[in-house]
Amino acid sequence: MITVFGGGVSRSLRVTWLLEEMQLEYRLRPVDLLSDSEDVDFLAVNPAGFIPAIQDGGVTMVESIAIMEYLMACYGPTPLAPASNDPAFPAYQQFLHLGEAGLAASIFFVGGARNFAPEAERQNWSARQALSVFESRLTLVTRQLARSPYLAGEIFTAADISVTYALQLAQRFGKVTLGDAEQAYLARTSEREAYKRALEKS
Repeated sequence: MITVFGGGVSRSLRVTWLLEEMQLEYRLRPVDLLSDSEDVDFLAVNPAGFIPAIQDGGVTMVESIAIMEYLMACYGPTPLAPASNDPAFPAYQQFLHLGEAGLAASIFFVGGARNFAPEAERQNWSARQALSVFESRLTLVTRQLARSPYLAGEIFTAADISVTYALQLAQRFGKVTLGDAEQAYLARTSEREAYKRALEKS
């Protein structure tokens, strides 16, 4: 059985949501990164100490997008990942990775500054730069949502899991106010039963 290390509204939600969409069995092994005690068993799986991580038989993986791609390749085919000859594939591939590389990674540093830095440093140069990167990448999402209800077109894909998490992180942790198009999009994606199940189990 697939074991997912993580929990809560961390990036592990991307993985459990995908697993729920694909109706694959898994076990969630909670990891508390804020605990004072060292989680030795988890660090043996991922000595870098971040979540999510998975174990699937003899396979151990970290990085949420890489894990998603692995699961879809090994346990697919699935409509969550359009085939490479599908016209939706380029947009799918772009937004699957944009959700982390362009959006979540940037807003993580904005949120860190806004929530944890001393008051005088909360608008520091690096935080402003990270917010600028996030905002510029967000324009790609806004433009795409003006064309179609989902990021790869008419059908929900794993790219929507990736970007939904990033936009929710921006609202919750980065204290970003999203536009009407993004808010309507989040309302659509978060109404999915698989999302609700993943959230309940987190």
